[in-house]
Amino acid sequence: MTRSRKNDVVERVYIWELPVRLTHWLIFFAVIVLSATGYYIGHPFISVAGPARDHFVMGTMRVVHLYSAIVFTLSVLVRIYWMFAGNAYARLTQLVPLSGERFRSFWEAAMFYSFMRSNAEECAGHNALAGSSYAMIYGVYLLMTATGLALYTVEASPSSPFQVFHVLIPLFDGLQMARLIHHIGMWIVLMFAVVHIYFVLLASVAERIGTVDSIVSGYKFLSKRRAGIS
Repeated sequence: MTRSRKNDVVERVYIWELPVRLTHWLIFFAVIVLSATGYYIGHPFISVAGPARDHFVMGTMRVVHLYSAIVFTLSVLVRIYWMFAGNAYARLTQLVPLSGERFRSFWEAAMFYSFMRSNAEECAGHNALAGSSYAMIYGVYLLMTATGLALYTVEASPSSPFQVFHVLIPLFDGLQMARLIHHIGMWIVLMFAVVHIYFVLLASVAERIGTVDSIVSGYKFLSKRRAGIS
């Protein structure tokens, strides 16, 4: 399928495969639930009348937090696997700038996002700046998972298979440091989400290649010059 935009021929190109789109949205919604329940666990703000055992608010928050964490962790691991098994647009080379072209893309994207140039570079997948930010945030995701598992060993039953992660506690210099890292990581993830949404909307308006739609449909509209280029 082709159409015309600014006297250029545009092709509909399949960029984001289903695992990329699915893990993206699962992580997005999991982060919202984890942030809300995690903040409550650290700072309970709901008051109920009567004995706490009749309401089980904290227990409910912890259960929701746990299952959301499982969804989050599995989604992150699948997406990391897809960095090696997916198409060219999902690969690790899209996240870590290793070539001269990707370093140039990093600089051009930084210039555009800082309003030092008016036109955005048309990228089939991620531009190098966005890719680098994703590589960083996935490192934070793994750190959040590790600290979360360390903290959960305190609540898990002695026979729980999660007790194997008790070895993580000394790596974080104790539970208090693990909790602090976990808390700071939450705010880093939330700040990243805000900046990410802003950059995506800005690029979508400037590029007009279906950037926002692509994370639902998987397709972008690219000029023939860029179609097929990872």
